[in-house]
Amino acid sequence: MSNVGSVTVIGAGLAGCEAAWQLAKRGVPVTLREMKPEKKTPAHASDGFAELVCSNSLRSDELSNAVGLLKAELRRLDSLILRCADATRVPAGGALAVDRAAFSRRVTEAIQSHPLIALVSGEVTDFPQGEVVVATGPLTSDALSEAIQKKCPASDLHFYDAAAPIVSFESIDMDHAWFASRYDKGTPDYVNCPMSEAEYRAFWEALCAAEEAEVHGFDDGAVFEGCMPVEVMGRRGYDTLRFGPMKPVGLPDPKTGAEPYAVVQLRKDNAEGTLYNLVGFQTHLRFPEQRRVFSMIPALRNAEYLRYGKMHRNTYLDSPRLLDRYYRLRSEPRLSFAGQMTGVEGYVESCASGCLVGIETARRMLGLAPVDFPQETAIGALGLYVSGGAVSGSFQPMNINFGLIAPLGYRVRGKREKNEAISKRSLDWFDSNADQI
Repeated sequence: MSNVGSVTVIGAGLAGCEAAWQLAKRGVPVTLREMKPEKKTPAHASDGFAELVCSNSLRSDELSNAVGLLKAELRRLDSLILRCADATRVPAGGALAVDRAAFSRRVTEAIQSHPLIALVSGEVTDFPQGEVVVATGPLTSDALSEAIQKKCPASDLHFYDAAAPIVSFESIDMDHAWFASRYDKGTPDYVNCPMSEAEYRAFWEALCAAEEAEVHGFDDGAVFEGCMPVEVMGRRGYDTLRFGPMKPVGLPDPKTGAEPYAVVQLRKDNAEGTLYNLVGFQTHLRFPEQRRVFSMIPALRNAEYLRYGKMHRNTYLDSPRLLDRYYRLRSEPRLSFAGQMTGVEGYVESCASGCLVGIETARRMLGLAPVDFPQETAIGALGLYVSGGAVSGSFQPMNINFGLIAPLGYRVRGKREKNEAISKRSLDWFDSNADQI
């Protein structure tokens, strides 16, 4: 493989690490450029690779859920991110959640120890020569953003993303909370904090009136729905939270047997169970306001906040106009993009885009035909959506869902059964083509 050219991957997040791994495991040398530790964005706290900023959950692991199928496909592709996530998982019912520090550590160690991956730290301000994968994420530095802007005039699309607070478990008042599964699915891994109607109304009124931290250019309409700040959601209506992150369905109070009026759920954030995050409570309230308002939740009256919620800007491309199905820039195919910058939304989706880019770029470098993952697979459907299945000009970030995947072509009774049949078809394709990928 000594005559195989190298690929530069910019960014050591989920997508960048996965792309580098898939390239290197196929014998293609990689130079991985990462600006940490010399420079960090406001959202990053550690020097490690694949840092999870917003949440420690990679969402459902069930094949009746599209993201569960995407994970199963990635496992079949020997995804580094999924391998490390599985090794550092913490209890979360039917979801895959990880100890985020241990997860980042494992990814970092695997990348650093691979003989075909050379690490170069420091900010990248322009594109190097040769094949390049840009996986700098939604928090791309200003200098590189300007370089991208010159190549992609439509890249100034943006939205805002928010992270939820984390509290210490020992500070939760368990006299006003209990363990149960999330919406009666899986094992009892969530701390449930109930509220009466009067408590909820007071909380809702305080939340809607709370003072937000200043985020330059912030616009409620530009926030991706899956990361909607809880205060923005609350302002949409009195019952919006009760039908969203505070939904009490399937969570009866073990003391009374009755469902509470509203419930705040907390999910374990590390393997030791000392840290818990407020599920669905992404926010950009000022830190004192977070403490004041969230302390109105009875179980969190004396909560110790180990991390407050934060808001940051995300940037993504008008990918249907700019990228092909391999995430390559149509106007300059030596440049590929991966991760949230492409308009895929979510940890697993970012990993999947990096995986596809890594595989297809490696095959091109080795003189092999592309895999062309079909729309019957989740990884293929996501790439096809980003590169043309969405309407340019109204393109919005998208999580994987069964609506993006090719329909079965025959009727299956029951939504769960239909989704499982779609998943089985996809995994059968992977099993049949394993020796060609």
